[in-house]
Amino acid sequence: MKLKDKVAVVTGAAGGLGRGIALSFAREGARVVVCDINEAALAPVKAEIQELGAECLALHCDVSDSESVNAMFARIDTHLGTTHILVNNAGLVPEKPHDEERRKRHYGLATRPVPRQSLGITKEMSDAEWRRFWSVNVDGVFYCTRAALVRMEAQSYGRIINISSVAGISAASAHSPHYSASKGAVIAFTRAVGYEVCGANVLVNCICPGGVQTPAFERYIDQLTPEEQNTLWQLVPLGRLGKPGEYGALAVYLASEECYLVGSIVNASGGAVVQSSYV
Repeated sequence: MKLKDKVAVVTGAAGGLGRGIALSFAREGARVVVCDINEAALAPVKAEIQELGAECLALHCDVSDSESVNAMFARIDTHLGTTHILVNNAGLVPEKPHDEERRKRHYGLATRPVPRQSLGITKEMSDAEWRRFWSVNVDGVFYCTRAALVRMEAQSYGRIINISSVAGISAASAHSPHYSASKGAVIAFTRAVGYEVCGANVLVNCICPGGVQTPAFERYIDQLTPEEQNTLWQLVPLGRLGKPGEYGALAVYLASEECYLVGSIVNASGGAVVQSSYV
């Protein structure tokens, strides 16, 4: 029970990686707050956490709106007293049809002997598409971190885990420059804030996942041809996606009393970006 009685907030927890981390925290004794912009989708996650015998509070939050973030933390104060752990998991990923086409072009250029050419993405990107990713993936991390630090610094204890991506530390962005830029900003923010607040016994670190075995990613793989699937696995030396529970175990360590890392960027990508395992 490494997190016994700690209040742990996980954003974007309605499914996928956020759900996996929340369940891992619950198994270690945490009192878990799950939040998402889609509050209705949190009900199954809350039920799973309660089945494990853990206390759970499910809240709506739009992390791109600072007022929504502040209101969420105020409710946590009322119901649970404080916040000890924050996982900034909420984020946008490229998942529209044109994003799938970009991925296929990227994978083809990365794995086949085709003539060198531009993927032609950035020149066609709109202001709205750029800002949409930045507002959730960067502004959201800042708003939640700022609110959490008000509580954590006052109690001289806290753990903040930011979820970035291997897209933020390499060209393996599959291939979305706006997503890479936003996740790279999360990495830089982690380092700066980690250095800033560690003297108050608040440890800030970052996980950079590669592919995560979520229903959405599995649906994407299922619609690929066998050749396209083989192309994808050529880019992942381990030959499979990371399981939410594996990422959850890593998050448990970073959230625990045993953690000695400050401003660290942990690459968990199945070998996709071996040269930058810790950057």
